[in-house]
Amino acid sequence: MADGAIRRVSGFDAGRAGKRAECDGGGAIAGTRYAAREEFTGTLTGEYVDHGDPPWRWYLLTKLERRPDGYPGDAVWCLAENLFVEGES
Repeated sequence: MADGAIRRVSGFDAGRAGKRAECDGGGAIAGTRYAAREEFTGTLTGEYVDHGDPPWRWYLLTKLERRPDGYPGDAVWCLAENLFVEGES
């Protein structure tokens, strides 16, 4: 790893693959210096990335049923702490 590079490790969680989930996070409001909460609902692929040291785990959410107006993508990476998976406490 190059000096200054951020550690990144990819993986797969079969126990979460195909589960419906919700996540929320913050996003910039275009043309302003402000941010707002964004909410997503979709299906977890099971793919994740541990990013940084100490690592922060991000899960890939696809087949989005709910996303912010104007959100350009069909998928979003969700921080594990902001993820609510159906059937998990």
